[in-house]
Amino acid sequence: MKEKINVLVTGGAGFIGSHVVDELVALNYQVVVLDDLSGGFLENVNDNAIFVNGSINDIELVNSLFKVFNFDYVYHLAAYAAEGLSHFIKNFNHNNNLIGSVNLINAAVNYNVRCFVFTSSIAVYGAGQLPMHEETVPKPEDSYGIAKYAVEMELQVSHEMFGLDYIIFRPHNVFGERQNLGDKYRNVVGIFMNQIMQDQPITIFGNGEQSRAFTYIQGVAKTIASSVLNKRAYGEVFNVGADSAITVNELARLVFESMGKSTDINYLPVRNEVKHAYSSHQKVKDILNYQEEIDLKEGIKRMSNWAMIAGSKKSDYFNNIEITKNLPPSWKQK
Repeated sequence: MKEKINVLVTGGAGFIGSHVVDELVALNYQVVVLDDLSGGFLENVNDNAIFVNGSINDIELVNSLFKVFNFDYVYHLAAYAAEGLSHFIKNFNHNNNLIGSVNLINAAVNYNVRCFVFTSSIAVYGAGQLPMHEETVPKPEDSYGIAKYAVEMELQVSHEMFGLDYIIFRPHNVFGERQNLGDKYRNVVGIFMNQIMQDQPITIFGNGEQSRAFTYIQGVAKTIASSVLNKRAYGEVFNVGADSAITVNELARLVFESMGKSTDINYLPVRNEVKHAYSSHQKVKDILNYQEEIDLKEGIKRMSNWAMIAGSKKSDYFNNIEITKNLPPSWKQK
């Protein structure tokens, strides 16, 4: 009999992944982190976890890890989660977010993993009925959402065909410490803070009246990590995040307040995105006892305190744009 539960966390050097790793270590699991550090940082990885620098697209490496560690659970959080940019990097998006996921599902089936936990996205809903419920028929409107929904369906058919148990989470605009402040394509809270620390105008696409429900990381990470302990969650899909949506303009005011300074706002041409998005979270509350432990204002304050210590980061351009037609000008390599 094994002394410890062995778990794999892909993307465990990234933002959400590293917080999930912390929670799993606290549960006394042996945690293996697989991350290629393309969006994460080694300093994010818990000292009590085993770190492997590598890609989920490396099939030989993936299979060798499953063979050596005989994982009980897999937490798959590795992804390039830039919704808007995904239109313009379709090949890259599907290779990283779909094909890499299939490699993990194959290994999970072949090595008898007890449960596969997948972090999907509310991007699968598209411009659906509000609030978005788990029963809402997905109609993704970008390549990122398409890839995420395809993985969800792969998990469903893998359960039916091979008996692989799974749990799917669809997070909603999660923010907090360890977000990549240098990523100009995703995570608007981090983008705003990085721009403010550099005394640059913050950039908002459109008029800023699009709305989202922004969610502090703490409750989300705890719920994802502990989900495998509740058999009622197996085979289920859960929205997870904050209940109340605010506009991007309102978010900007909160970030200015938390940083103790403000800059100008540069309103850019509107981009192709869902105007309003927020979800129902009754199901995750009922089954997994999810709670928003930290409210939006306090969460932004905690993140801003961390960001000011971490310091601003250079925002690099994505180098492998595949389609330039209709690419927002601010995303083009100068």
